[in-house]
Amino acid sequence: MTGNEEKSFIPKVHVEYCGACDYGGHCLALAQIIRNDTPSALVLCKRGRQGSFEVVVNDKLIYSKLKTMALPDYGEVAQVVHDVSKGQEPREIKGEQPINCAIS
Repeated sequence: MTGNEEKSFIPKVHVEYCGACDYGGHCLALAQIIRNDTPSALVLCKRGRQGSFEVVVNDKLIYSKLKTMALPDYGEVAQVVHDVSKGQEPREIKGEQPINCAIS
């Protein structure tokens, strides 16, 4: 490898989503955004705990819906995955989608 080449890493993304909440589509949408930005990323969507949408990159939790009660900002997740593909460590994200919930 010459000094001008960047070393590439393959990020592993695991998303645990709530099947009862019908978050499977959200997981597939996030996976598509990640793959569009970082084609080498391995993304696994797995049905899990109720209310969950937990995003783990290379074994580090970067977002937890169980803690925030909101879905993550997909663009920010994709940016973290892209950064990891360039050798950076995964970082927690703060961006969230608006909570679409009404109590009557």
